Amino acid sequence: MFDRRAIARAFGRAADRYSDRAVVQAEVANRLLERLEGLRFEPATVVDLGSGPGLQSAELARRFPAAKVVALDLALPMLHQAGARRGWFRKRFERVAADANALPLVDASVDLLYSSLMLQWCTDLPATLNGIRRVMKPGGLVLLSTFGPDTLCELRQAWRRVDARPHVSAFIDVQTMGDLMMRAGFAEPVLDTDWITSRYRRPRDLMAELKAIGATYADHDRGRGLTTPGRLKSVLDFYETFRRDDGLYPATWEVVYASAWAPQEGAPIRGLHGEEATVSVSSIGRRRRNDE
Repeated sequence: MFDRRAIARAFGRAADRYSDRAVVQAEVANRLLERLEGLRFEPATVVDLGSGPGLQSAELARRFPAAKVVALDLALPMLHQAGARRGWFRKRFERVAADANALPLVDASVDLLYSSLMLQWCTDLPATLNGIRRVMKPGGLVLLSTFGPDTLCELRQAWRRVDARPHVSAFIDVQTMGDLMMRAGFAEPVLDTDWITSRYRRPRDLMAELKAIGATYADHDRGRGLTTPGRLKSVLDFYETFRRDDGLYPATWEVVYASAWAPQEGAPIRGLHGEEATVSVSSIGRRRRNDE
């Protein structure tokens, strides 16, 4: 449904405004970071996948000062923004421009992979999870968050009064997410769901926020002349039905959180052609001949 490069360009255009408008994203990121509390875990290599402007990359570097922290994002303008947070004399983290579907990382090289609200942009989530599994060290920790199917349910209903086109993405549910992580071979996955409600003075403020954070899918067909001012007005008029007693307009965000451990070497990944396992050459024993 989405062109990841087009999404990256949209996020790039929104980079200057992102940190100010991404209130929900910041809250979700903080709640995901809370899952590190109490863990006796000292990773050597940490990756912030879909790092955006580097807010969490800087926090991960603060929490793990001895670790090599890598901020990885597809949008170069976001990484430029992250540059201001990584420091100049003693850099707190490195920046890498790359696609989550083609991670330029060595196999079994990452101890902790943190990714908050990036997976919903991946068009082939099983492949993305397999790629994450590939780069994880045995026993490494994965922390993920993504949007669930109730996200922007009010906006979804408003658009349905206009036409049947999918103006709001069909986000993944927690059970499917868990199944995909199991298929990718992750061990002991723990998933839970949370709901956040943001409030706006006008429905247009929600639209402006979505645009500011690069989530342009709510208006993705403008280039083909389908989202006319009259159609958009119909959406905003229907959104009036969600007005609360305090005069504000809600937007629901369902968030799926997931944590899991990378399995030991040789554990299979379930792909299109069955289960596949990878082991290092050094782990293969040499059989001795009887005459040796």
